[in-house]
Amino acid sequence: MLTAPRRSTGRTTPERTARRPGRDLGAWFLVLPALLPILLLSVGPLLYGIALAFTDAQSGRTQATRWTGTLNFQDLLHDTLFWDSFRIGLLWAVGVTVPQFLLSLGLALLLHQDLRLRWLARALAIVPWAMPEVVVGIMWRLVYNPDAGVLNETLHDLGLGDGRAWLSGLGTALPAVIVVGVWAGMPQTTVALLAGVQNTPRELHEAAALDGAGAWRRFRTVTWPALRPVALAVSALNFIWNFNSFALVYVLTNGGPGGRTRLPMLFAYEEAFRYGQFGYAAAMGCVLVAVVSVLLALYLVGRLKEEQ
Repeated sequence: MLTAPRRSTGRTTPERTARRPGRDLGAWFLVLPALLPILLLSVGPLLYGIALAFTDAQSGRTQATRWTGTLNFQDLLHDTLFWDSFRIGLLWAVGVTVPQFLLSLGLALLLHQDLRLRWLARALAIVPWAMPEVVVGIMWRLVYNPDAGVLNETLHDLGLGDGRAWLSGLGTALPAVIVVGVWAGMPQTTVALLAGVQNTPRELHEAAALDGAGAWRRFRTVTWPALRPVALAVSALNFIWNFNSFALVYVLTNGGPGGRTRLPMLFAYEEAFRYGQFGYAAAMGCVLVAVVSVLLALYLVGRLKEEQ
């Protein structure tokens, strides 16, 4: 026998009761320990730096700091040295990111194979990741040393010349630093790509092999489609990270010779802490933050389109 549906009486059941304010307050107390350091150490300095970009703040100044509006940004538009450093930063970021990805992809595919002592090879592959950038820079300065460096000694023993001053030559400084950047950034890229390769279903490879597909065709039709989201994410993050590099290049060349390796972060650092132009350096930082934000937005839009 069918019965008519019960009409709502307008009463509030226990399941529909509004959440108590005390419960929301307790949730905020749980989030606060993680949120507070972000606000104090990231958001706060970022907002202060943006405000500083609109002032004439300088070190050792006895007069009060004045609000100058967009004057620092107007000067920045005509600063050829800054735009030269911006161009060098793009060359550095592309020159490090592309070879880093290709070499890491090849290494990840190799480490995925069933080789003897594979565990040892995987452990050795992440050694540069465990080394601070300052230590990496000092180590490679010894490698590039023009008098007793390993590289020049090896070239001399092979009869390829007496070597050269790699880090102080106008034509060799940037390529030499790029080589160090590629070597230092390969471990984390390799680990990420290796995880993506291992997540590829083995059944698909076996089915493609039964169909007569070779190694290149299996990579193109099976491995790469599964690896593509990881590859795009890693490449985008590596490009942003490399564009914002500071410590490695600072230790290796300090921006020299003749500004050939002066990245944008190095230029802003010099303006702030060598010449004391805090307001002008903050304006440079704002421009770099805007560039990174645009790159992140493009990456997120691309990911959303892929998911749709």
